[in-house]
Amino acid sequence: MRIVIQKTHQCTLSVGDKEISHIANGLLVFVGIDRYDDESIVEYMARKISHMRLFKDNNDKINRSVLDENGEIMVVSNFTLNAVISSGTRPSFSNSAEPDKAERLYLLLAQRLRDNGVRNVTIGQFGAHMHLSTTLDGPFNIVLERFNSAQSIVD
Repeated sequence: MRIVIQKTHQCTLSVGDKEISHIANGLLVFVGIDRYDDESIVEYMARKISHMRLFKDNNDKINRSVLDENGEIMVVSNFTLNAVISSGTRPSFSNSAEPDKAERLYLLLAQRLRDNGVRNVTIGQFGAHMHLSTTLDGPFNIVLERFNSAQSIVD
């Protein structure tokens, strides 16, 4: 699983002309589900994201989590995070999970973030072409990767 986390002051997600998701202060989380991913990786990532210290405290130190900030999280499925361009110029997405599995694990990640105490977790629309409008904080970006022990990064 590959995840890109961006701190945001606000983010709105639309499909076509319809707004389907909005958050205020918090995290925008892009998720690429790999074909070898399973529930144990989802559990790990949800705990990690919920408790990562990404926000400044009163002493200007990055010492507070999204939970400490009472922040929100928007989770957006993004299979292109699994792109491999080891030769040529066209990316391969063969490491991405099949759509049914990817959607199930994506929705499970959002639920586990809620279960970990994040007050508002919104999602994008799986498989749709989405438009995001965001005001990033920083910019501040974190990349998380967690792979199943049976998997190599590039097959």
